[in-house]
Amino acid sequence: MAKDNTKATPLMQQYNAIKAKYPGTLLLFRVGDFYETFGDDAIKTSQILGIVLTRRGNVASENSELAGFPHHSLENYLSKLVRAGQRVAICDQLEDPKSTKTIVKRGVTELVTPGVAYNDNILSQKSNNYLAAIYFEKNMLGVSFLDISTGEFHVAQGNAEYIDKLLQGFKPNEVIFQKSKRQEFVELFGDRFYTFPLDDWAFTGDYANEILTKHFEVTSLKGFGVDKIQVGIVAAGIVLHYLGETEHRNLKHISTISRLEEDNCMWLDRFTIRNLELVGSANENATTLFQVLDMTSTPMGARMLHKWIIMPLKDLKPIQERLGMVEYFTEHEDLLEEFLTHIKQIGDLERLISKVGLQKCGPRELCQLKKSLYHIESIKEISLASGNQFLMQLAENLDVCLSIREKLERELQQDPPALLIKGNVIAAGIHAELDELRGISGNGKDFLLEIQKREAAATGIPSLKVAYNNVHGYYLEVTNTHKDKVPESWIRKQTLVNAERYITQELKEYEEKILGAEDKIQQIEFKLYEELIHQVIIYIKPIQRNAFITAQLDVLLCFAQLAVKNHYVKPELNKSKVLDIKGGRHPVIEKRLPVGEEYITNDVFLDSDNQQIIIITGPNMSGKSAILRQTGLIVLMAQMGCFVPAKAATIGIVDKIFTRVGASDNLSSGESTFMVEMNETASILNNISDNSLILLDEIGRGTSTYDGISIAWAIAEFLHTHPTSRPKTLFATHYHELNELANTMGRIRNFNVSIKEIGNKVIFLRKLIPGGSEHSFGIHVAKMAGMPPKLISRANEILKKLEIDRTEGQSIKDSIKKVQNQAYQLHMFAVEDPVLVQIRDMLNNLDVNVLTPVEALLKLDEIQRIIKN
Repeated sequence: MAKDNTKATPLMQQYNAIKAKYPGTLLLFRVGDFYETFGDDAIKTSQILGIVLTRRGNVASENSELAGFPHHSLENYLSKLVRAGQRVAICDQLEDPKSTKTIVKRGVTELVTPGVAYNDNILSQKSNNYLAAIYFEKNMLGVSFLDISTGEFHVAQGNAEYIDKLLQGFKPNEVIFQKSKRQEFVELFGDRFYTFPLDDWAFTGDYANEILTKHFEVTSLKGFGVDKIQVGIVAAGIVLHYLGETEHRNLKHISTISRLEEDNCMWLDRFTIRNLELVGSANENATTLFQVLDMTSTPMGARMLHKWIIMPLKDLKPIQERLGMVEYFTEHEDLLEEFLTHIKQIGDLERLISKVGLQKCGPRELCQLKKSLYHIESIKEISLASGNQFLMQLAENLDVCLSIREKLERELQQDPPALLIKGNVIAAGIHAELDELRGISGNGKDFLLEIQKREAAATGIPSLKVAYNNVHGYYLEVTNTHKDKVPESWIRKQTLVNAERYITQELKEYEEKILGAEDKIQQIEFKLYEELIHQVIIYIKPIQRNAFITAQLDVLLCFAQLAVKNHYVKPELNKSKVLDIKGGRHPVIEKRLPVGEEYITNDVFLDSDNQQIIIITGPNMSGKSAILRQTGLIVLMAQMGCFVPAKAATIGIVDKIFTRVGASDNLSSGESTFMVEMNETASILNNISDNSLILLDEIGRGTSTYDGISIAWAIAEFLHTHPTSRPKTLFATHYHELNELANTMGRIRNFNVSIKEIGNKVIFLRKLIPGGSEHSFGIHVAKMAGMPPKLISRANEILKKLEIDRTEGQSIKDSIKKVQNQAYQLHMFAVEDPVLVQIRDMLNNLDVNVLTPVEALLKLDEIQRIIKN
């Protein structure tokens, strides 16, 4: 509804007009030295920031609420607002209030959203801040990911499952899509993302090609290798369109766009990324693989590690190159330390140069850029001197950007302030007028004293003094005693009782200089700094390349440090169908063990000819799930190019890892544990290949026992008898009946996780050994969890009854019914009391139909004696 501006002040009329252009956003309106919010925006702002909410006078309009904060606190408050999920429009004064007699011209200079942010207080250092766009077209979807803070721009297209996998891996902070596809988006990808729908008109191929070619200043997108994926191009065009809509125009740092190749990387579906807890976890206190592996020295290295984890390689050559470099660094620890010394000083060069492109780079950050280029030069020299072919090739691609580094060295102060407005940013000797003005501003008193001394000596007036007031400015004051000595060139300005005041041409010129010096200094510094930024912008591409190479080197050095610190070994990768891990360990669990406790290692061997599927049985909590997960993580780490937690590992390249581990109800979508389980398993079975690794944990436990066994059995058979593929599979189960499969299926083997029984105690040995297991020891686990003793005793009793009945040929259903009847008859007895158990058994064994009255009295007497004793 349009606002009634008839009674509003000119300021509020201006506010309402600007606010109307940005619906759904929180408008920060610059008024003098404050950013103000009004009405509903003020209520939200005060709640999020914890600042005071006031009302303007007695005004009862809808915008009478008011909340604001000083303009210099913008960065701190902006981050809180955006983290709270707000879209924030920053409205600044576009002219100097001194230069106008009417209301100051204002306009939105920036719109910050969760996916479009570069403020250090908003961003997480070690993860990207992706804005994603999705374009729906029939059975194909296009997707693009852009991080405005780094300039990374990726595009892809594929089916919904592939796009879902990318969303799970890239974890965008904001997703934009066609407004008409809102329901379809939620059905496919859920409601876990911050989203913003856009009008459908912008989602066209012609518009996308036009906006992309214009941005990259090319006639075709062929040079980027994305011209064939037209659906993806629409998504990429929408991202740039959205940046324009949010007032982000300076985008020189977005200098390239790359295609995400599905065929270049190992397939990790969204279930696997979640189940293996690679970069995130649904469990609040869980430690992820990323957290364990992250020994990087720079934020950009950490972000690169994140990408390597979710996109492991499946091409043997680059994997072996990475492994070779990690091995080289472990053998040359002095060189490793030398590299680390310089890399740690480079900082976040990637985001630093992006700020230059956005023209949001402060003087201190520009100084850091200069220092980073010195360390890049050192890395280049060390690499060339190493004699290592990989490092020498790396050095060839590093550009020390000597001319811009020298310019920064020459024109910037050595230790400039963080903000340009603070002044003293440009070095001396760069601009003559700036130096002169600084001299005037900084040495004003000395200059005036010099004039006073000189004129006193020339005129013979010893009491002459230079002073200042707001009416006449600077003046020379002469007492009446000496006024006859005043030169004719002096101009009289004021007569006092005892003295006369004069000005001179020199003093007037100096006054003009000193009074305008500060403003002129700021203007000149702003102009020179802007020119300097534009000079640095020319070097964005080579500096981005430096950042990319340094990040890669950082991750390889991280892997080498991990190998030494955690005793990882170099895996042997080949194109065979064999997976042979000796003494494997779970990289995350072993880091969380109590001090002094050693991890129990395990061997796993799988191939496509003899041991394709391993059925793992064993007690609950014995470590079945850990063995599955560690196998997947070891393979994944190896294909990242990282050494692995094992004594030895030979790995035939795996193209896909599938997991079905853990249970989680998707109740918000109306899906049960079993439905979630079946969806995930169906996804696996429909996408397997001959080089897949499948990790299945407790399939079928979400339904009845017989249904569960039947489904698990059928899945194992399906994987064994598949006509085109023999995926390597670990199948952990509590259904001991599956052990029978090994008798009829030639490539299925039974293993179990061993335990040791001492009296009524069970010790989990966590060791995988050949052969099946017949017990789950679930009651023992319940006891360890702290279940009441009464409950544990009753459970053991029921188990004993069921096992006896089973040996006598009774069905589980009949046995359970019998136990329930007994429980109903004696529910008043405390089951853990052995006397009452004895009495109960006596009563259960009586046949009242043949019992005489005398025998009944004798039985009662016997029961009384048992109770008394």
